[in-house]
Amino acid sequence: MSDFSRSASTRPALCRECDRVMHLPARAPGEAAHCPRCHHHVAGPAQRDMQRPMAWALASLVLLGLVFAFDFLSFSTRGVGHTMSFVDAAGAMLGYDYPSLAAILLATTVLLPGAYLAALLYIAAAAQSGARVPGALVLARMLRPMEPWMMADVFIVGVLVSLIKVVSLAEIEIGASFVAFCGYALCLLRTLMLIDWVTLWDALAPVPPLAPEVRAGRSGRRQGLVVCAGCDAPFHDNPHHRCPRCGRRHLSHGADRLQLTWALIVTAAILYIPANVYPIMAVTTLGSTDPQTIVGGVISLAAHGSWPIALVIFVASIVVPISKIAALAWLCRIAGRGGHADSRSQMRLYRLTEKIGRWSMIDVFVVAVLGALVQAGALMAIRPGAAALAFAAVVVVTMIAALTFDTRALWRDAPTGDR
Repeated sequence: MSDFSRSASTRPALCRECDRVMHLPARAPGEAAHCPRCHHHVAGPAQRDMQRPMAWALASLVLLGLVFAFDFLSFSTRGVGHTMSFVDAAGAMLGYDYPSLAAILLATTVLLPGAYLAALLYIAAAAQSGARVPGALVLARMLRPMEPWMMADVFIVGVLVSLIKVVSLAEIEIGASFVAFCGYALCLLRTLMLIDWVTLWDALAPVPPLAPEVRAGRSGRRQGLVVCAGCDAPFHDNPHHRCPRCGRRHLSHGADRLQLTWALIVTAAILYIPANVYPIMAVTTLGSTDPQTIVGGVISLAAHGSWPIALVIFVASIVVPISKIAALAWLCRIAGRGGHADSRSQMRLYRLTEKIGRWSMIDVFVVAVLGALVQAGALMAIRPGAAALAFAAVVVVTMIAALTFDTRALWRDAPTGDR
């Protein structure tokens, strides 16, 4: 393998998932780059400029503003009706003394995505103009860690599940706010797909130079290299443990991350017990209140013939959390033993575990929407239960556990790194 100083058409890169040093070639518009060792997505499709993601980000913000201008959903049964706005879902959680659920709902659906889009427009405009603007590097390094916590698409599925649950019991009308929210979620996803972080960061700050003896095809750890989690720049570790490009602190190899992941897994497993023992919501019909657990809700939906929606709730609320806890425990066990002979299969398991975890939040969003929408006094009402908070905590803790897990520990470093 040649060193980077001899190749003008490539640039240094270090895979954050398997720790392999590589050459990142120049990309034509639309071309992406993957790690040859673990197939990690090192660089997204190259963009000619930042105008397309900026346009989609601006459209997302406009649609987000429209979400608050109209009614979201309307509910009526036997002459008694109720109309909710988007913020009523969070307001209902506050009214039922669940401020943490209200904070999770607002943060994951509008606050974090809104801040993300506004910051992206700011730094993209700076990169497009070539001007040095204050705070651009700080904002840029904060954006990518926010992406897993933006759940506008999950919320839409939660709303659809809620509607299916009550459509046979009442009349439901979809407001303009819900249509705007769907458009906002789609534009947000499109924006995330179009961002070329490699080019964007190159426009904001140069990649720090590496020593001439650094060679591709070998692990970064053996060459004293680490990769920044904020800007993906490889650099030689320093006493301050900060990236010389964006200033973000990094986490190097070590047992502390493995222990942290184990602690989070155990915490999630403990929280999953009250999440299933206590009722997740209480349904009042004609003055009679029926508390429902997660499993009870699935059984009730299946008994009423709603098999597809029962299956969605069963997978999102039961199969996914248990599978994620078990998968992370298995990966921690492998990492503690120094890696695995089939590391690529373990990486596929990790990526699947990381991607599906956020979808368990569907049940929490269902409770929030139903609690705000179904308000007809003693005739019909739905209120959240203690399990909703415990289950939201399970989802959050397992997501943090997946993000803290050090995937580099799954790979047994060979002399050449070519495994």
